[in-house]
Amino acid sequence: MSLLAIPYPHIDPVALQLGPIAIRWYGLAYAAGLILGWLYLKRLIAAARLWGGGKPVMTAEDIDELLLWMAGGVVLGGRLGHVLFYEPAYYLENPLQIFAIWRGGMAFHGGFLGSAIALFIFARLKGMVFLSVTDLVVTAVPIGLFFGRMANFVNGEIVGTVTDMPWGMVFPGWGDAPRHPAMLYEAALEGIALFLILRYLTHSKLSLTRAGLTTGVFMVGYALFRIFCELFKIMDYRQFSPDYPITKGMVYSLPMLALGLWFIVLARRRQQQAST
Repeated sequence: MSLLAIPYPHIDPVALQLGPIAIRWYGLAYAAGLILGWLYLKRLIAAARLWGGGKPVMTAEDIDELLLWMAGGVVLGGRLGHVLFYEPAYYLENPLQIFAIWRGGMAFHGGFLGSAIALFIFARLKGMVFLSVTDLVVTAVPIGLFFGRMANFVNGEIVGTVTDMPWGMVFPGWGDAPRHPAMLYEAALEGIALFLILRYLTHSKLSLTRAGLTTGVFMVGYALFRIFCELFKIMDYRQFSPDYPITKGMVYSLPMLALGLWFIVLARRRQQQAST
């Protein structure tokens, strides 16, 4: 091992063992993201100034109900996304492993799609404007992304390329060479930085009063941060072809980028039409 490398802390993936029941950090991370996101949304709807004197898109009771919809969308979509987008051949041979969520393996793009479907159904049932609902919800998504990436770190998964940078880390199962802690880069950018960007929009620009704007910025920001972080992952990590350094995460982020830009344009057009 290089003397400049930071040893991996070897965190036990099991946070608490209660007899035959193992409570893993991975599950706790997702639970923390959902619960803290739920609390954050309640704070946003309680802040009258964020809605420009108008009525918040949801009530506190709606947020409580939404938590169940989001949990289902994230878990089902995230797991099925990982199975179908990244390792379909493995799970076709080992179908029972599809249910072993505690071992890791959740795809953000699948979770995002699953959540979008859940939110669409929720909005239709409640008679709400879909993009206004997503605007509120995406403000809390970076919280879940942060905890999810930290769970990846605990599991020692999604490691980066070999590096000689002083913060390189030796991960178990990946040889003695220090590698980029790519999941920590994602936690910092997709989690902390994206949360602060959206926080600025909602609190300084009152973006929640313009349907689709906050959603669009979230999608563009996530796509750009994800594509950037993919550059630091191992070159053979879920690539479409070994001949090109393009990962599946990059490709799956491109539709998000395009759709996010479209939402931003639509929101700006509506604002211009309303002011004329």
